Amino acid sequence: MRVVVQNDKSRSNGAQAARRRRAAARRSRLRGGLAALAVAAIASGCAPAGGAGTGGAAPVMASPGAGSESLRPVGGPTPSREFRKTPPSADDPGPHTGRPHAEGARPKKFPSAQAAHAARVAAARRWRLARVPLTPPPPPAGKPKITTREGFEVAGHDKLGLPPVFTTVPTRQKVVFLTIDDGAEKDPAFLRMMSDLQVPYTAFLSNYLIKENYGYFKRMQDAGVVLNNHTLNHPYLPALSYLRQKREICGMQAVIERRYGKRPVLFRPPFGNYDRNTLRAAKSCGLEYVPLWNEEVFVDRWDYREWDRKIRPGDIVLTHFRGRDDWKGTMPDMIRRFLNKVTAEGYAVARLEDYL
Repeated sequence: MRVVVQNDKSRSNGAQAARRRRAAARRSRLRGGLAALAVAAIASGCAPAGGAGTGGAAPVMASPGAGSESLRPVGGPTPSREFRKTPPSADDPGPHTGRPHAEGARPKKFPSAQAAHAARVAAARRWRLARVPLTPPPPPAGKPKITTREGFEVAGHDKLGLPPVFTTVPTRQKVVFLTIDDGAEKDPAFLRMMSDLQVPYTAFLSNYLIKENYGYFKRMQDAGVVLNNHTLNHPYLPALSYLRQKREICGMQAVIERRYGKRPVLFRPPFGNYDRNTLRAAKSCGLEYVPLWNEEVFVDRWDYREWDRKIRPGDIVLTHFRGRDDWKGTMPDMIRRFLNKVTAEGYAVARLEDYL
């Protein structure tokens, strides 16, 4: 049976999984340690003000106002972690900056296009972008026909009506689609940044990484992001039997429906690797599309599938929910790199689901 392998992803399988396990173990030890300290402090009656177990807030440092920032990329952000409070930084402006809506809220409705643009200009300054992100065109009235990319087929693909596997959406519009995988990093600053900038994206989630904080992704969904299927445990699917693949895929369908109220229609196999059984299982679980990617963006570089290393209209761009445990920076750093490049090349970021 033919296996379709995305070699650029599978090389880091073991290393990434090990890093995620180590990061999860560190978080678990930290939570356990904080809980033990809190219990000890309460028992002795000497917990310090503002310390663990008292509900005291971390100190807040002032950030420069929007008017003092220029539209140019600057490095050196401050990381944020969901289990500890950190001072606001340039990558986490906080409530005192006058951002138009709170973390996880749907984008604000503006009275005019001019007001919406002014808000985007202010947000671009706040998040230190080189340029204001371009506004995508309206979704096409007639959806493009999605077919499997040549060379990505499996035996009997069309005859069995299996979901199309594609890396680019056929369109002449200068748009790209941002997709983010797995769910390891849960950075509140990222939610604020994307909501501030009104940049659409699509998430592909694995349960073993999101189950420690389903609420983070509910806030994401409340902001209009579609949550899609990336399996329960992120295995290398071609190594599994059809039934085990089906449990991984259908199981994640059930988790998303139970937690977020809607079964996805988009599925991305871990590492981009699949075989005929993968697509058969995906179809049986109600999934209709298998979008892969043509480019991948990291905090410090871009990787390309095509030999000429160029972005094309309709390209799907991959990145991951990652922070300083895996990268030399934060998710806002990665988004800044992504937006600076696509905007400079005249591309807007559109919503993938609007084209399917």
